[in-house]
Amino acid sequence: MLAFAKGHGTLNDFVCFTDPDGGLELTDEQLRFLCDRRAGIGGDGTLRAVRARHVPGYQQHGDAWFMDYRNADASIAEMCGNGLRVFLRYLLSERLIDDRPIDIVTRAGVLHGEFLDGDQIRVGMGHPTAGAEVEVTVDGRAFRGRVVDVGNPHAAVLLPTGELDAIDLGREPGYPADVFPNRANVEFIEPVGDHHVRMRVWERGVGETFSCGTGTVAAAVAAATAAGETTGTWRVDPPGGSLRVDLGPDGARLTGPAIIVARGTVNL
Repeated sequence: MLAFAKGHGTLNDFVCFTDPDGGLELTDEQLRFLCDRRAGIGGDGTLRAVRARHVPGYQQHGDAWFMDYRNADASIAEMCGNGLRVFLRYLLSERLIDDRPIDIVTRAGVLHGEFLDGDQIRVGMGHPTAGAEVEVTVDGRAFRGRVVDVGNPHAAVLLPTGELDAIDLGREPGYPADVFPNRANVEFIEPVGDHHVRMRVWERGVGETFSCGTGTVAAAVAAATAAGETTGTWRVDPPGGSLRVDLGPDGARLTGPAIIVARGTVNL
């Protein structure tokens, strides 16, 4: 039996569990089962809380908490912004940390988290970078997208106002495999107002999701790059809610809700 909690950030949902000593290495089949919305608990991914000294390659961080994030298909992802906020909320709810600012070890580096008022959490997202343009295809149409690195790979496509809802994300968009050898998350973005955009996202290993934290940052970076800006505050609205992205010389910060909705045990 596995004790778990279920949480979400703007409807990007996760199954969370604790393994401080690194002895609970679930199989890919078990991880997929946890994320199965009919046979299991249901989620866009799993979040395992483990001390960094038990994770190969991260032992130098000692007893710091490591966020072991897996996509719904059990594939490893370097980073998840919504997942990081939910991870912090989960650690707090389990009394494994207090509400002081804290650093969390991830596969995208050591990232900073802060608890704000209500259900809001702000997390550092490193230093995202905008790269070259690439072709993205979906539903027989070709678009120009921009490569954005948020610790994980993204292709962000800016659309004219009014076209976002017409995009068919029933299957994975196409993009150059040589640019994205480990696959990519793909964002489709349309302007709403001043420093305000909407987006939809295809997450690798999951499909279209209600939200994506790193995708939100990628959307803000792509929109800022198109506007000739490198800093500023952006509001990004995925289908699951609204998030704030601050871009500055010290990196990007993502602010939004993180909520634990259920706890229980599941038979593996």
